[in-house]
Amino acid sequence: MTPQQEPVPTGWLDLSVPLVTGMPVYPGDPEVEITTALRAAEDGVNVLRVHLGSQSGTHVDAPYHVDDRWPALDELPLERFTGPAVAADLRALAPRTGVTVTDLAPVLPRLRPGTVLLLVTGWSAHWGTDRYLGHPWLTPEAAEAVVATGVRTVAVDALSVDPTPGPGDPHPQDGDGLAAHRVLCGAGGVIAENLTGLDRVVEAQRAGQRIEVSLFPLRLAGADGAPVRAVARIG
Repeated sequence: MTPQQEPVPTGWLDLSVPLVTGMPVYPGDPEVEITTALRAAEDGVNVLRVHLGSQSGTHVDAPYHVDDRWPALDELPLERFTGPAVAADLRALAPRTGVTVTDLAPVLPRLRPGTVLLLVTGWSAHWGTDRYLGHPWLTPEAAEAVVATGVRTVAVDALSVDPTPGPGDPHPQDGDGLAAHRVLCGAGGVIAENLTGLDRVVEAQRAGQRIEVSLFPLRLAGADGAPVRAVARIG
């Protein structure tokens, strides 16, 4: 290893953003507010009061998120939230660029049922800034190609797998702005969004390390989604 090279990561990697008051949320979603409810010095215990939307921070979308007829979060098998991971390195894409089948061509042959596909856009570097809204997004054709491999779990280090509207743009529900969601969720899949630190996973993959990812959500009954503690185990 030369002095310029970083060691390949091994062990556990946290791929989640912290939940804090005032953190970024999808346009129109509930704001996050975390305050003190009880204090050990006064009440004997420390307890937080947590107010947030189901799509806050690093979270998963259940099919029910985009269609009332599709399975809710607690109706999905647990294996949908974990598995061996394959990372698609998309960090060279420009802002608001659609991820195509050609972009995914290097990893499509490696995808199998049970695989967790990680879309690595590098956009987590812009978390908390206006630029975070201008992330690359998954085209419906690319989503269909992923579904055809049997993959039912897709995660991204961006706000959405679909384009996020900027100021003055129509909300996705006003048009076909959730096309990739509909393809993936329509196949019974789950989508994890707002992951961070996926560059380290790409490094591990290039080094030939085995990668396992877990995206287990809170067990919210009948929910459209829930925050997760996204983690990867390398090696």
